[in-house]
Amino acid sequence: MHRVVITGIGQISSLGNDAETFWKNIKAGKCGIRPITNFDASGINATLASEAQEFDPSETMDRKEHTRMDRFSQFGVAASVEAVADSGYDIEANADNVGVFVSTGIGGIEEIEKNVIKVYEKGPKRVSPLFIPMIIGNMGGANIAMKVGAKGANLDIVTACASGTNSIGEAFLKLKYGFLDAALAGGTEAPIQEMGMANFDSIRALSPNPDPKTASRPFDKDRDGFVMGEGAGVLFMETLESAAERGAEIIAEVVGYGTTNDAYHMTAPRPDGSGATKAMDLALKFAGLEPTAIDYINAHGTSTPANDIAETKSIKTTFGDHAYDLAVSSTKGHTGHLLGGAGGVEGIVIAKALQEGYIPATIGLENPEEGCDLDYVPGQGREQAVQYAMSNSLGFGGHNASIIFKRWEGE
Repeated sequence: MHRVVITGIGQISSLGNDAETFWKNIKAGKCGIRPITNFDASGINATLASEAQEFDPSETMDRKEHTRMDRFSQFGVAASVEAVADSGYDIEANADNVGVFVSTGIGGIEEIEKNVIKVYEKGPKRVSPLFIPMIIGNMGGANIAMKVGAKGANLDIVTACASGTNSIGEAFLKLKYGFLDAALAGGTEAPIQEMGMANFDSIRALSPNPDPKTASRPFDKDRDGFVMGEGAGVLFMETLESAAERGAEIIAEVVGYGTTNDAYHMTAPRPDGSGATKAMDLALKFAGLEPTAIDYINAHGTSTPANDIAETKSIKTTFGDHAYDLAVSSTKGHTGHLLGGAGGVEGIVIAKALQEGYIPATIGLENPEEGCDLDYVPGQGREQAVQYAMSNSLGFGGHNASIIFKRWEGE
């Protein structure tokens, strides 16, 4: 049994192309939501998204590499390259024992859309020979492994919006039980394409609000759907022995993980939040913690009518009276909802919250819904010591995942 720590982070999002810029913008309360530019959105109700507009794959990949990848793979590779560099780990010296657990919920929807159009307009012979290798979800992790040289276990854990958090949790287990020495873990997603956006719009999951500042407003009584985001968040995780031996700077320790399924509905959570409750209970049990130990929860907090009230109920059930003492915020007002990439980006948020003693705000929240009566840190974040932090991710199909990180104090 090994202790597991985080020694590197990397991310791509609307708030920046590196983790330092991202975190500065989170602390500053910046909103990355803007009018859609990836395609002509005039035919759908939702006109806003959180696009990584400044992302340039050529900064971390040569042209031959990135032109053979869908955008979701490009995001994952760029974030992973940063996370490895941040960690200072020499993968080449231990390649067989370094894994990759960087997942996606949807995969290469951009390439799917392009090639479906080609089939109908120009015939099947015009479909790209790289079509399948570019769209399948495992190619995010495969391309990362090829770029950084990691030869250990490489898994794409597809659990919709819980994918990134499940990937961090499963990497944690592999490291804790000695199957690997180190791993890249998180999520990546590039869903801001006409086909994907049209589908989410048709089921009324997306906010039609044209105001970037209030389109995503988790826990607010006027919330009317989420705002799509894109990007990747990747953690470099390793055993404490590995980190200590090479004198690595440790950002946070991973101590708990729980995952469940609602077995209830294709898209809606159980109204009582019982599936999420159990995931949080399991994470606490794994970590050997009482509920009162948790100081901060980065909530799934999608700004949808069904999610926010159910998640609030689940927090109250797990934490009892302590639910009113801990801070609960959603950073999706900053980044939009990255679907399978959300857990990776939000894992970075709780790691930095622990490291710097800062709790991000829930921006866009002005008038909490009845029953949403916790400390959601509305409007502006705050300096506050955090010893233990939790991140929740809840996905279509009833997938629930919770992870717990601990502040590193040089123990």
